[in-house]
Amino acid sequence: MSEPAAQKGSLRAWILASRPATLTVAVVPILVGAAVAHGQGPLRVGPLLAALFSALWIQIGTNLANDVFDYEKGADTHQRLGPLRVTQAGLLTPQQVRRGMLLSFGLATLGGVYLAWACGWVIVGIGVASIASGLAYTGGPYPLGYHGLGDVFVFVFFGLVAVCGTVFVAAGRVETLAGLSAVPVGALATAILVVNNVRDAATDRVVGKRTLVARFGRSFGVVEYHVLLGLAYATPLLLLWRGQGSVWLLLPLSTLPLCVPLCRTMIGPSDGPAMNQALAGTARLLLLYGVCFAIGLLAS
Repeated sequence: MSEPAAQKGSLRAWILASRPATLTVAVVPILVGAAVAHGQGPLRVGPLLAALFSALWIQIGTNLANDVFDYEKGADTHQRLGPLRVTQAGLLTPQQVRRGMLLSFGLATLGGVYLAWACGWVIVGIGVASIASGLAYTGGPYPLGYHGLGDVFVFVFFGLVAVCGTVFVAAGRVETLAGLSAVPVGALATAILVVNNVRDAATDRVVGKRTLVARFGRSFGVVEYHVLLGLAYATPLLLLWRGQGSVWLLLPLSTLPLCVPLCRTMIGPSDGPAMNQALAGTARLLLLYGVCFAIGLLAS
């Protein structure tokens, strides 16, 4: 018999609960936003670091909320195909995960207090909306992920809000380039969610979790995934065509070869191990694309 992945209540259990592989969706918007802000003038380093701090803790808090709320709603069972979830596995109790969730959002709020002092009270609205959405994704009376709104939530908050918010705190203003640069970040972050939804469609339907894939079928999810990747790779071309930078903006296209095995997996059978590899691969793609995009923006 294999050894357990972690002991109950252990540090490793908490690390698993935080889902480190997903933290790219918090880091990449900050990288891209900082690169855009750098082109607008000197960076405000303190607010930029505070934004990164808060973004990471909001993401961890959201992950913990998903872990416990999905368990309580019956979406996470022994039939789950995805990576281990600590509440369902009994590594942490629901009460422990809830306390960890509140602590994470509390730490994010501390960063937000500094940002509000340094950058103005508009940050309060962004922070409250981000935390509320993190809770409402799988919790509350109308969980967004259970009503087909998860894709919109991810695109808006991990793309538009995160990138434009970073530009605002780092440079003090938001221009058109910020909004356009947020599109590929939001698209690839949403693509990660789509892989998850394609993998879990069958069990989601059983518990009434009506993601877009659960509603419209696996083929819809496969098409959505490819459209999102296409949108990400079309954006640098659009920026270059608009004259908003040099040929360095095309650097993210160097990651295109990584898309081939991912797209092949999405088209093939949606078994658990293959889809989990696609999930991790799409998260890596977001990170590598984001780094290349940030370098391209800086070099332009």
